[in-house]
Amino acid sequence: MDEVLKIVNDIKGGNIKPIYFLMGEEPYYIDKLSDYIEQNILSEEEKGFNQTVLYGRDVTIEDVVSTAKRYPMMADRQVVIIKEAQELSRTIDKIESYVENPLPSTVLVFCYKYKTLDKRKKVTKLLGQKGVVFESKKLYENQVGDWIKRVLSGKKYAIEPKASAMLVEFLGTDLSKINNELEKLQIILPVGSTITPKHIEENIGFSKDYNNFELLNALGSRNQLKAFQIVQYFSDNPKANPLVVTTSTIFGFYIKILKYHGLKDRNPKNVATALGVSPYFLKDYDVALKNYPMKKVSQIVTALRDIDVKSKGVGANALPQSDLLREMLYKIFN
Repeated sequence: MDEVLKIVNDIKGGNIKPIYFLMGEEPYYIDKLSDYIEQNILSEEEKGFNQTVLYGRDVTIEDVVSTAKRYPMMADRQVVIIKEAQELSRTIDKIESYVENPLPSTVLVFCYKYKTLDKRKKVTKLLGQKGVVFESKKLYENQVGDWIKRVLSGKKYAIEPKASAMLVEFLGTDLSKINNELEKLQIILPVGSTITPKHIEENIGFSKDYNNFELLNALGSRNQLKAFQIVQYFSDNPKANPLVVTTSTIFGFYIKILKYHGLKDRNPKNVATALGVSPYFLKDYDVALKNYPMKKVSQIVTALRDIDVKSKGVGANALPQSDLLREMLYKIFN
């Protein structure tokens, strides 16, 4: 995010580069930066003749270069944006000759999503020398909660940790999807509000009581009644709660407990880092650590592997999801 702010601030300050190569696994920041350039470098009057948006699947590198070499009309600059530029990956090296001597009056933007250029290649080094190369890296799951807090804080909103965890659980690490849902909530809630699990449930459609987050909480505290209630809800709503997601989430939980047992340094900050979890939720892992000795955790991990195999129809005659979930809980609690 700091690198994004620097690029934006440089543009605001008039330090505009002739080439911006935006690449990486996380499309959110690529879209944000290209949108900012598209909306802010030229005035509305200038855009009609001097702003061009091309799509990688529809053009060649030669087309891109030809467009970039045009001079602006009644303006100091022209802006050329290549969206879905990853479609040009096989021939991207051909841009080298233009990058060596880019037209100063052109701002050429590549939106190269889900891929990166080889940093050892000449073209990548040239792009870094003549323009800006920005890599948008995928966030780890334990980093997304902090990202959500920062985004909301910048818009004068806050969010409860559980509500944040619910968003990550249901939407994963896709920042664009998460941002879309946050924007919906900002339309409904007044500035200064704190987003709660109830807001998530009522406006986005995720149950605050019956989800994998609450299931882990029930398992960690050995609350059998709550755990069986949740898996019954999952069985009744299989499309919204696929078994493969539930088993992989629970498997990851017990792997972290196993790792926790092996840690010599039990400093909370170091434990949270080692497990890849938010410090806020560390207390749940502390409870689970006491409730599940290392030997039992190893048995559970083995049992979960067996359930995963059965869920794929191997040696189980395609047992229904409800039976597999109940079998899973039985093996965990006994």
